[in-house]
Amino acid sequence: MVGRWLRFWRIVWVSLYYGLDDVLLRAAGFTYLRHLLNGLFFFRRIDALPSVRLRLALEALGPLFVKFGQLLSTRRDLLPPAFAEELAKLQDQVPPFPHVEKILFKAYQKPWHEIFQTLELAPVASASVAQVHRAVLFDGNVVAVKILRPNLHQMVRHDLALMDMGAKILTSVWPEAKRLKPREVVAEFRKNLEAELDLLREGANASQLRRNFLGSPLLIVPKIFWDYSTPEVLVMEWMNGIPISNIDALRNAGINLESLAYHGVEIFFTQVFKDGFFHADMHPGNIFVNLHGQYIALDCGIVGTLSDKDKHYLFENFAAMARRNYRKVVELHIESGWAPKNVPIDELEAEIRTVSEPIFDKPLKDISLARILIRLFAVLRRHNISIQPQLILLQKTLFNVEGLGRQLYPDLDIWKAAEPFLIRWLAHERGLKGWQEEISAEYPRWIHALPELPMLVHEVLRHKLDQEDEVKKIQQILHRTKLYNKILVFFIIAAVFYIVLFTIKIP
Repeated sequence: MVGRWLRFWRIVWVSLYYGLDDVLLRAAGFTYLRHLLNGLFFFRRIDALPSVRLRLALEALGPLFVKFGQLLSTRRDLLPPAFAEELAKLQDQVPPFPHVEKILFKAYQKPWHEIFQTLELAPVASASVAQVHRAVLFDGNVVAVKILRPNLHQMVRHDLALMDMGAKILTSVWPEAKRLKPREVVAEFRKNLEAELDLLREGANASQLRRNFLGSPLLIVPKIFWDYSTPEVLVMEWMNGIPISNIDALRNAGINLESLAYHGVEIFFTQVFKDGFFHADMHPGNIFVNLHGQYIALDCGIVGTLSDKDKHYLFENFAAMARRNYRKVVELHIESGWAPKNVPIDELEAEIRTVSEPIFDKPLKDISLARILIRLFAVLRRHNISIQPQLILLQKTLFNVEGLGRQLYPDLDIWKAAEPFLIRWLAHERGLKGWQEEISAEYPRWIHALPELPMLVHEVLRHKLDQEDEVKKIQQILHRTKLYNKILVFFIIAAVFYIVLFTIKIP
């Protein structure tokens, strides 16, 4: 408890030192209190921009607050652009921790040299949650050993409790905070951080992504060595590559940057629309490129998943926005159940048009899909329409993909890159093969439910039809259509026979 209070006063002091109180009091209109505090803390410098002061304060508070700032930078539907851009500069690099041998002994219950043939004790990378060491297994495989920071769970628990307390105070003293939903943001951060603190979960995510792209010429994901992995230690295949942000090194290696940029967009849309499973933490530190021009995806602690409903919702929204059919966007939200049926359609349509039209005045290649989503989500939030968490992750990932792509090739036209893939996906989903695959996936349930069908019909009739004359009418209809029922059963059996023999063999 004493440690938590000391941490609390440390947070208060850093916030005062960097003038975060001045930012809040100015926004809330407390002029006299702001002048009083500025007089008391006359020695501090508050001439820097508020966004810069917030970034410096988060860096001073340590790794977890840096990660929190990184999360905030992705919530461009909540933050002003200047704050989002400044927080995006936060770097997740911290000094390495010592005593790696003791941590490995605790994880394996034996010395590290009984597990690894060699282990480099100096880390090759160190971040707020874990650090990575290079090692060699006894079978000769070169591996990356990712080790969770010691005592991290306790530190996370304390800092999250303080963040939540701060969010409560902010909500109670600043009316504008209700729109920013600070407690919801802290809860989202908690969820993401808990996922990152279990390295086995990260390994499972990496295995899924690797399986989805096995044999792909575009993306490779390291293999996980499960026999050597625990919740605190993750052992994976060592990958040699060039950081995606090192443009000069990529160019010197003879890699076509234009193709690389377009391949990145194709990978993203494949993950989203084909697999419904996407890497949701694609910042430059997690993406490398090998000498064959393949992307290497690392750190799969945070992933997003999309249902078929989500995929169709996204596609229809992109298509409607591209056609500037803003009423269709509103109707899609109502049809999906994410907006109440009594939402003012005309008013919402007008707001979406207001924020979207300036975007479409630009050349097509300069139009950002991510910014369209950001503006759309901001309008929906003003009408208290909830945004699904997986779509927030998607917007964050799309923003990173666009940023990386245009860093590689400034003239990247993301619409041009996405169009062929989306056309193929739509043709598959609405074509014969997509229909066959859907039936192949569902027919076992149909076969299982078929014997229950007569009883279900009986129950519906028993509960829904109270009057005897209505029952008699239905019985007469059933009697007249007896032949049609037999024909229908024949076709159902024939369809099932066809599916079993042919459809499930389709690759």
